[in-house]
Amino acid sequence: MTFAFDPPPQASVAIRGSDQRFPVRRIFCVGRNYAAHAREMGKDPDREPPFFFTKPADAVVDCPCTLSYPSLTQDLHHEIELVIAIGKGGSNIAQEDVTDHIWGAGVGIDLTRRDLQAEAKKMGRPWDWAKAFDQSAPMSAITPIAQVPSLSQARIWLAVNGEVRQDADIADLIWDVNEHIATLSQAMELAPGDLVMTGTPAGVGAVHAGDVMTGGVDGLGEIEVTINPRP
Repeated sequence: MTFAFDPPPQASVAIRGSDQRFPVRRIFCVGRNYAAHAREMGKDPDREPPFFFTKPADAVVDCPCTLSYPSLTQDLHHEIELVIAIGKGGSNIAQEDVTDHIWGAGVGIDLTRRDLQAEAKKMGRPWDWAKAFDQSAPMSAITPIAQVPSLSQARIWLAVNGEVRQDADIADLIWDVNEHIATLSQAMELAPGDLVMTGTPAGVGAVHAGDVMTGGVDGLGEIEVTINPRP
């Protein structure tokens, strides 16, 4: 097979304790999967089944990293999330079988241009411009599933310049990992290389040029992102 031009490099994430890398195929994100965050965004978490949006694979960035403040926004927000890495594909996966499809887990930040998201919501438009921009998914190395202590209970947190803003437990997920991945697999066939960002707890807020975000999920490592001014 020949191409009209050289294809872009394969998007990938580091693997904890290895020189190998995890190839990224797609990034799925679960919306409003912590009750307190749903409420702070003005929604009722008890009335809404899981819903999903996506980011392009090449939005992923290895951490620690330094990113430029993105274009088109004056209100960039942080959203710390547990990330699930899929290693075995499948569709209509039963909840009790989801673990067999998980390759590993990590932690990421779903960077969000909140002003663009608010405008999209008001106009009834997709969230792509708010969520799927360049370098919008900084991420830790992926920990292989055999080394993951728990996918049901662990502290998840994020601080800006040392001040903790988000602090919760993944036990607070409205739809746990097995539930929402099973639901996702009903909509489309999952494949090796897919990443699932599982939602963010309450405490999201703005970051500015010069800010340093740190965060993590206990047992899976930590993440650090510095925001530079726009070029």
